[in-house]
Amino acid sequence: MSTEPTFAASMELAELREQTRRLANDLAGSLRRIKVSSGQTCIEVEWQQPAATGASPVAAPAAPAESTGTEETAEPEPGGVPVTSPMVGTFYGSPKPGADPFVSVGAMVEPGQTIGLIEAMKLFNPITAECGGVVTEILVRDAEPVEYGQPLMTLVTEPGQP
Repeated sequence: MSTEPTFAASMELAELREQTRRLANDLAGSLRRIKVSSGQTCIEVEWQQPAATGASPVAAPAAPAESTGTEETAEPEPGGVPVTSPMVGTFYGSPKPGADPFVSVGAMVEPGQTIGLIEAMKLFNPITAECGGVVTEILVRDAEPVEYGQPLMTLVTEPGQP
């Protein structure tokens, strides 16, 4: 009967989902990417290690974006803090096409302020500043693909900021 393979396949898929959910909950860091397959059963998970361990996936350095004349392309100023991509995706510097950018070179940024979006798997993830400071350079263009850990921009922190 055709219901037997369908029932067995749905049980296998349900078990696969449950194992994936448990694995994702038990990770010691943030979930970066997950791939679940049913045919021939496959689970593929990538996660970001916690910062305290010092271990993180190694990403190939990305080529810096070409200068449009408005961004500085010199070495970061002393005390500059790179803002890096927490995931693989497409970087967007404004909330929608044609809108003003979240930040520009010379802009003052507050901790927690949205400085861009990264689209990954049809979801737009806000990228926020971890510290306050002034944007000294923007290293990626709007709608440019980015890798995990790739520098997006550099901030010069205010005195007293971590």
